[in-house]
Amino acid sequence: MRQWSRSLVVLAMLTLSAGAIPALSAGPSSTDWTTYRNARHGFSIAFPTNSFADEPANETEEGRLMVSKDGNARLLVGAFENADATTMAAYRAYLLEQNYPGAEIDYAPVRDKWFVLSGTRDGTMFYERVSFTCGGKLINSWALLYPSAERRQWDRVVERIARTYSPGAGRTGTCD
Repeated sequence: MRQWSRSLVVLAMLTLSAGAIPALSAGPSSTDWTTYRNARHGFSIAFPTNSFADEPANETEEGRLMVSKDGNARLLVGAFENADATTMAAYRAYLLEQNYPGAEIDYAPVRDKWFVLSGTRDGTMFYERVSFTCGGKLINSWALLYPSAERRQWDRVVERIARTYSPGAGRTGTCD
């Protein structure tokens, strides 16, 4: 199995398990946000503090999983070395096949160094942004998954998170 595939097994499992979360009505109502910064890879992202549990559900040097207080939404953020030098197109195809098979994709821009996959699968909305940094040596990503029934509330959060996200370039910001 390729290095980048191994690194994503946990994220893929978390993504796939998000379809099993119950669709209770709740959403982010707070204007209080906090920023998470990853020391190893240098990425940062802000999220609504009152919508997510105080402690992360899972945290490693590669990233973090945060679960909403009501258990309905999951915010995953991480980065890993692209040891196999996979292309952005190949990684995008991998995500579509492994994490979002059968999904209805409604937004999927591709740029020189990043892409987004957004849509619906089995009643769960997802928005995933992937950035290739350091000349493609580092793959950074974040994803928010939430019940389709709560799209109205969470879509606003996605938009705001997207504006706060800064992909990483290593510990010092120089692709170290």
